[in-house]
Amino acid sequence: MKLIECPRDAMQGFSRFIPTEIKIEYFNELLKVGFDTLDVGSFVSKKKIPQLADTSEVIKNLKIDSSPTKLLVIIGNERGAKEAVAYDEISYLGFPFSISETFQKRNINSSIKESLLRLEKIQNLCIKNNKKLVTYFSMAFGNPYGDEWSIHIVAHWVEKLLKDFGIDILSLSDTVGSSSPKVITWLFSKLIKEFPDVEFGAHLHSNPDNYFDKFQSAYNAGCKRFDGSILGIGGCPMAKDDLVGNMATEKIIEFLDDKAVKLKINKDSLQKSLSIAKSIFQ
Repeated sequence: MKLIECPRDAMQGFSRFIPTEIKIEYFNELLKVGFDTLDVGSFVSKKKIPQLADTSEVIKNLKIDSSPTKLLVIIGNERGAKEAVAYDEISYLGFPFSISETFQKRNINSSIKESLLRLEKIQNLCIKNNKKLVTYFSMAFGNPYGDEWSIHIVAHWVEKLLKDFGIDILSLSDTVGSSSPKVITWLFSKLIKEFPDVEFGAHLHSNPDNYFDKFQSAYNAGCKRFDGSILGIGGCPMAKDDLVGNMATEKIIEFLDDKAVKLKINKDSLQKSLSIAKSIFQ
């Protein structure tokens, strides 16, 4: 079971700039918790996401040598990927790919056709620089823009990404919080069975009223990689979702504890991280 903590997702749409030193303090505490991966920032347009303009400074001040947690950053094009692979501290590059033409243009100013070319170049950069590519399959559970969508279209595009581009970590993203337990179950059950060598993840935007059913559906369908955000803060500022929120990490941990799933979580550091998060996002 892999837990990916996503403070980047929590912070990116926050209107007030969070001082760099506070980010560093918060992330260094998160590195003590025991997450598999920490999503710490992005190398995208600073004008588009000003909250993350200090990603380089943040990374340089993280104490990763004493932590088993690996770092992930989001990139949207080859330029950002070239910048990211230069950091020894970074293990994963996350690229958002969407079958929604409308959202792909809103999110990374690229058509689907152009995004496939970007994906190929980024994958080659990752291989060359000993990094792993995590492809975030956005709008995997619905589309609010009128673009054609169905579970069969999703399955088709997943197969194309896996076979044509050698993607081996694919995180299905509920970008606007539109997923239902039925669709979550169908997609994860089918894909995990059909592609057993691929690591499928769940990045499920939700709210406190529906997070449990969504998480349980993915878990029961065999998903073993989950993105979360402490306090459930976050969402995509480029999407039509009003920052609906993320899965609350502390709730995910409670669920897995109840299922007797063994996690190497430092509960003291988790509580300290919760306290810092409350002061940041008050």
